[in-house]
Amino acid sequence: MNPEFWQNRWQEKRIGFNQSEVNSLLIKYWSALNLPASSRLFLPLCGKSIDMVWLSAQGYDVVGVELVESAVQAFFVEQNIQPTVYQHAENIEIKCYQGELGDSEAKRTITLWVADIFALTSTDIGSIDAVYDKAALIALPADMRTQYSEQICLLSGTAPQLVITLHYDQSKKDGPPFSVSGEQVQQYYGNRYQITELAREPATIGSAPDLTVSEQVWLLSE
Repeated sequence: MNPEFWQNRWQEKRIGFNQSEVNSLLIKYWSALNLPASSRLFLPLCGKSIDMVWLSAQGYDVVGVELVESAVQAFFVEQNIQPTVYQHAENIEIKCYQGELGDSEAKRTITLWVADIFALTSTDIGSIDAVYDKAALIALPADMRTQYSEQICLLSGTAPQLVITLHYDQSKKDGPPFSVSGEQVQQYYGNRYQITELAREPATIGSAPDLTVSEQVWLLSE
């Protein structure tokens, strides 16, 4: 997986992973994190996910990271937000888009970094209270996931996480999205978190409609 792969996917509008509605599992299980209002949430590989709008409406500030700048730009256009754009002080390849969402009495900040997630530091991201990983872990092949999970822990200060994965017979389909088993979630995060499976529900993948798929929700807590 290289940057050009994702750049091409967005350019060609092959973004079936981008949902037009808020993820129902997020709505159903978010409360498991038991976060107070005004918490700062980290969304890795966020694209232009409408889940960010829902989380903002719940009273949270959102910090996302996305490799493809056009996806970040599309988010702000579609949400009718005029962002302020900052250039990273030390890396000319990194930008930060920041705007506000909500009415005048309940505005929340949305900060989206245009960057390779491995190029960012916890100083860039700032303090994080929780992580929502909807389609990041399953977007990466197995040989990148250990590095990714370690980076998430570094960037978030090992904040609790709500992680949504897919599980299916990987021999019947090339990813992404990739299949991630419960054993693999334990492998990537078990040394830092208590891992609880909150749900397992039947799911589908648009490019393989006949494939048997389950979608799982994991709570990673200290």
